[in-house]
Amino acid sequence: MNTKAKVYTHSQLPLPPHFKADNVGEVWKVAYQELAQSAREWAEKYAISPASEDVFKIALIAIDMQNTFCLPGFELFVGGRSGMGAVEDTRRLCEFIYRNLGSITRIVATLDTHRAMQIFHPIYLVNAKGEHPSPLTLVSEEDVRQGRWMFNSQVAKSLGISPEAGQRHLLHYTAELKKQGKYALTIWPYHAMLGGIGHALVPALEEAIFFHTIARAAQPELILKGEYANTENYSAIGPEVLTGADGEQITQKNESFLRLVIENDLVLIAGEAKSHCVAWTIEDLLEEIKAYDQSLTDKVYLLEDCSSPVVVPGVVDYTEVSDAAFQRFAQNGMHIVKSTDAISDWLK
Repeated sequence: MNTKAKVYTHSQLPLPPHFKADNVGEVWKVAYQELAQSAREWAEKYAISPASEDVFKIALIAIDMQNTFCLPGFELFVGGRSGMGAVEDTRRLCEFIYRNLGSITRIVATLDTHRAMQIFHPIYLVNAKGEHPSPLTLVSEEDVRQGRWMFNSQVAKSLGISPEAGQRHLLHYTAELKKQGKYALTIWPYHAMLGGIGHALVPALEEAIFFHTIARAAQPELILKGEYANTENYSAIGPEVLTGADGEQITQKNESFLRLVIENDLVLIAGEAKSHCVAWTIEDLLEEIKAYDQSLTDKVYLLEDCSSPVVVPGVVDYTEVSDAAFQRFAQNGMHIVKSTDAISDWLK
């Protein structure tokens, strides 16, 4: 076991009385002021020190744990094969945070962030009849070349481009996805809309993060991703395509995740969906680690019971694809663990 972890990792704590596991799948207003008082009292009761005093530093990354993905009835609820995957994941992740409150130094939460006019939303494309693609439609390079789906010229002015540039980009984009071996352009229902209720963190997790913030005097970091109109952005590190039709850079990667691995002793990753935003983020992180220092993969721990894949019964099931991705990450030195285990047990 890592000696520092043995000495400085807190024992697991009980769940605080405000946490109601049965309410995790619901929306409510977090009572911040009352919760702050409870967190201070909790820290005093269990002698929880400020995160700034941590010698063994643990960072938790929660990827896209938002209402739009985590609550039944919202646009892209991630049910997994159980049908309630993201609700179960959220419950386990919240319990993990509370039980390991004294050990988690820093929490980083990513927020999938969209507007209506983006390349993966229906309004961006039309067919010859002026119809928009239905959600879950896959759009290939061949579809664009043959005119089955075209850039919607009506949105060109709002996006600050010409109709011709929009069409050229759509062809370039779908060709790049094919060239890089990525999923074909997927049309999703309108989701994670900036300013809407779906964009917010699922309340149970927001509550847990706020409780951690007050108890440990540790400001969480919220990272917005997916705002660029002309590319998908599954990974929190970078979009699917970085360049436009003329080779110009249309966006850039986020380098903060590699710094998290460098600066902390352990980095834990959880979130939704395992098959998409989680897997893509880890894939990009792995590539960055390899380019910097392969040994850093030993710091990365994947909370496999706090992530579920996209499963739409009778339509798509990404379970096996995501499981294979996690096994590949493990083969490259990362660790697959369960949130119900003690952190010290992972390090034996």
